[in-house]
Amino acid sequence: MDYRAEFPVAENLIYLNHAAVAPLSRPAAEAMKWFAHDSWQYGSLHYDQWEAAYAGLRRSAARLVNGSPEEIAIMKNTSEGIGVVALGLDWKPGDTIVAFKEEFPSNQYPWRRLESRGVRIKWLSESDPLDKIDDAAKGARLLAISFVQFVSGYRANLQAIGKICRDRGAIFFVDAIQGLGAFPLDVRAMHIDALAADGHKWMCGPEGCAVLYISGELQDRVEPVEVGWMNVASAGGDYGSRDMTLRSDAGRYECGSLNTVGCYGLRASIDMLLEAGVERVGAAVQALGDRLDACLRERGYETACVRTPQTGAGIVSFRKAGVDPAALVARLYEHGVLAAARAGWVRTSPHFYITPEEIDRALSLV
Repeated sequence: MDYRAEFPVAENLIYLNHAAVAPLSRPAAEAMKWFAHDSWQYGSLHYDQWEAAYAGLRRSAARLVNGSPEEIAIMKNTSEGIGVVALGLDWKPGDTIVAFKEEFPSNQYPWRRLESRGVRIKWLSESDPLDKIDDAAKGARLLAISFVQFVSGYRANLQAIGKICRDRGAIFFVDAIQGLGAFPLDVRAMHIDALAADGHKWMCGPEGCAVLYISGELQDRVEPVEVGWMNVASAGGDYGSRDMTLRSDAGRYECGSLNTVGCYGLRASIDMLLEAGVERVGAAVQALGDRLDACLRERGYETACVRTPQTGAGIVSFRKAGVDPAALVARLYEHGVLAAARAGWVRTSPHFYITPEEIDRALSLV
């Protein structure tokens, strides 16, 4: 199947900004249009189909991470998913978290807020070797890291870090938003206890709809912080019931009505990626990133990550003395190329449907 045809944006732009907000895939857009039209014409008459969409999203997300649907909660965004774990654990003064200083604020601020409760944070760098991570994890209660760092594009060795966490008895949390959908991820093999990712980046779905994977074992240790009619086992049944017994699955973290149109879109886009094969998607993304990196370095630019087959991802950030990142991003924009300025770097992030020729055309403007 020609998956490039599933991204009509390519007819208008060279889109190198999937690490910010990706264009909707055609399946996502069509699914959302169907829901909007049906709701416009019939209101909630087909509510049973809405519920089927929620269940379908849980199944598709579970396949994407090799979890079970009972371990998937539907969130508004990555930040909400991180907050569920950060605020739901019973922290004690003296508890330790291992975190990384290069993280996006969503994977820093919730953990830093716990310092007021006596929780200590050990700060590491994305470039630190595994033995240093292992040493920091001794006695830690939780380690939080991004699958792919949002500026440098460094892809973490989740399998090795997950083994460290398992051996040290630390909860392993992953902010997966910059890699999920672009690269294979297996929560079982990688010993991941929880991960969160919004759908609007590499999964090519809408904003405002995200997934939280939280293992069945960890669910017993993380209390819902937001409580409403949906958290409980009787949700959708007898609204006169006041039984507050929690749901037996990750739905216990969903406190109210879900983003239905977003669920339709995200499910459709994940299904497209599963059909395409995430391993094939990852190989294409890696090759495009490698092409960008090599050409940029040949032109005298510094790139933010030393790429290898293990550490490279879809993000390639670059800079050069005397070149204003914002001005260069504006120049690219004027020529129909979308990139982003981040922390003093120009950040590019092509997805699998972008062609090598488009990469070359974009580079001709640099």
